[in-house]
Amino acid sequence: MQRTSVSLAASALVMSLALTGVAQAQTIQAGTVAGAKPAAPAPAAVAPSRLDDILARHTLRICTTGDYKPYSFLRPDGQFEGIDVDLADSLAKSLGAKAEYVKTSWSNLMNDFVAKCDIAVGGISTTLERQKRAFFTAPYMEDGKTPIVRCDDVDKYQTVAQIDQPNVRTIVNPGGTNERFAKQFFPHSQLIEYPDNVTIFKQILEGKADVMVTDASETLLQQKLNPGLCSVHPDKPFQFGEKAYLLPRGDVPFQQYVDQWLHLARSSGEFQGVYDKWLK
Repeated sequence: MQRTSVSLAASALVMSLALTGVAQAQTIQAGTVAGAKPAAPAPAAVAPSRLDDILARHTLRICTTGDYKPYSFLRPDGQFEGIDVDLADSLAKSLGAKAEYVKTSWSNLMNDFVAKCDIAVGGISTTLERQKRAFFTAPYMEDGKTPIVRCDDVDKYQTVAQIDQPNVRTIVNPGGTNERFAKQFFPHSQLIEYPDNVTIFKQILEGKADVMVTDASETLLQQKLNPGLCSVHPDKPFQFGEKAYLLPRGDVPFQQYVDQWLHLARSSGEFQGVYDKWLK
């Protein structure tokens, strides 16, 4: 009797599985006959690009400090000039857009750029802190930090150790990479913060400061503009650095367009012509 019960239970289980399989097969067959197919995943939405926005409004909004020769300088008549201003004008023209400049400062550069501008230019150094909030274009120049001093003091300030002394007055413009470099490498010097990046070099000439460490390209220009000041080993800067333009984070189409424009400007000689105009 026990064996018969087990056999009947096994037979019932087999029959149940068989019926389930038949039902599943019929469901599949019915779906096939009806032409049903698995639903395709919805296509991902394409994020809007600033490139399309600029093309539509015919305006390129450009953040720049206007205090950093030879890249960007705000003249007394209210017009910007410099290497990056000429190049930003060229970029705007390639987009069929008007260049609209927005004055900012080094301390507020990132906030102003994110809130108000399509691109930021003006001798901007690439940094990881800035990269957290924005994209960079391909770099267009290598330009590390080097000292500028009174010409009689060139031999006194050749190294970081010579500058990092309690009796040395190191002057910096606040808010940018010059300030960060000075605070990192010259903690023992007398650090003077001076807010006007245009007249800051006069402070050295007038004996109110001893040295400023800034980008080599700026020291080469400032020694021309301020006889009595000399750039210290600009061909061998203390630190590697690059210049690039800031673009909205995540906007790959716009970044690709600006990189392509920059590549063509360099290949055609346009970039070199602008560079030579301001530095040679």
